[in-house]
Amino acid sequence: MTVDTAEDVAAFRQRARQWIGENLRPFSSSNTMGLRVRTSEEELAAVAADRQLQRKVFDAGFAGICVPREYGGQALTPAHQRAFNEELTGFEFASRCQIPTMSPCAAVLLEFGTEEQRRRHIPAMLRGDEIWMQFLSEPSGGSDVAGALTTAVRDGDEWVLNGSKVWTTGAWWSDWALCLARTNWDVPKHRGLTVFVLPIHQPGIEVHQIEMLNGARDFCQEFISDVRIPDADRVGEVDEGWTVGTRWMSHERLLFNSPYVTYPAGLERSLAEGSAMQIARDTGRLDDPIARDRIGEARALELVGRQLEQRLAAGIGSRRLSDQAAAIGRLYGGLARLRTATIKFEIAGDAGGAWSDDDGTAAEIGLAFLMRQTSCIGGGTTEMARNVISERVLGMPRERTLDRDVPFRDVPRSPSGRS
Repeated sequence: MTVDTAEDVAAFRQRARQWIGENLRPFSSSNTMGLRVRTSEEELAAVAADRQLQRKVFDAGFAGICVPREYGGQALTPAHQRAFNEELTGFEFASRCQIPTMSPCAAVLLEFGTEEQRRRHIPAMLRGDEIWMQFLSEPSGGSDVAGALTTAVRDGDEWVLNGSKVWTTGAWWSDWALCLARTNWDVPKHRGLTVFVLPIHQPGIEVHQIEMLNGARDFCQEFISDVRIPDADRVGEVDEGWTVGTRWMSHERLLFNSPYVTYPAGLERSLAEGSAMQIARDTGRLDDPIARDRIGEARALELVGRQLEQRLAAGIGSRRLSDQAAAIGRLYGGLARLRTATIKFEIAGDAGGAWSDDDGTAAEIGLAFLMRQTSCIGGGTTEMARNVISERVLGMPRERTLDRDVPFRDVPRSPSGRS
């Protein structure tokens, strides 16, 4: 669509509101992707339901609102996507088909993928036929993504991959992965990386689920052994994976503000085990001045976060801000969620340490408190966000490193990390 022929936002909003109200059920956190304890059968049933729901949205013409029409989308604007997300508030959505499938994975393919890759995968993502994950973090690398040790060796028209990736949420039930691998050991680490796409469930890939403090087993580690990938599944140029990776991580930091993601506005608050006010009500502390102070703080964090997200999205979209400014939202969001989890635990009082079903929204707040640090780790650590802000947004001097301009093969590593 051109600007002249595109449906205006107000008309689109009205059409979306009517369809959502007539076709979608009320939102339920029990069906949404998250770090919670569930049996494998329950999680697989939820995945299947999300696929069906995503197909329903696709058939109605509301999937991929900002994706070009030739790849199955609607070719509309970020304002249309925001309008849909606002109208979706309070209703169900296919959470497992959004992040990281649409952002960063689909976003990366739209920007760097070949025409064949886009036509093959983007429509399948929009229909819910393909759920994607990121094979990015590694056991030896922490937040140093450029220090990837997973290798890809050229063999004719194919590449042979070996290595391990970790902290991949939902890899055991997903279909495809965007994978960063090392293709050149004789250049500095940022110059010897290449990005590939590969099906997760194939010979040579073992997916192990990792049990977390609260008993959830959503995170996974993948072991890749002699997996062959056709060169046609390479994304971007050989050894230029850091160019792709920089944009990849920028899209990852945008998350819920991405124009490719369908995500109910304000859902961050709904997804928690109950708002601070609900917990105070269920524990009989609504009149407690300390609890009321904490409730106000939690509400302020939410409001500031919402305004910050809108400002960053508008600034990046209009190019007044660098795309690296997404790290500001990543830093604030991680710290705000950590503090909010602590506030809820403080309000819950005794129920934070021991609870029963009679404690209402205060039940299991203790587990959420134990898991609170994940908000500062998953999706790129807040420490890395601080580095990005200081160096790439504020233009401060780069942190001194010992591996700059050194062939990656010669960078000192522990024995377990040597090639």
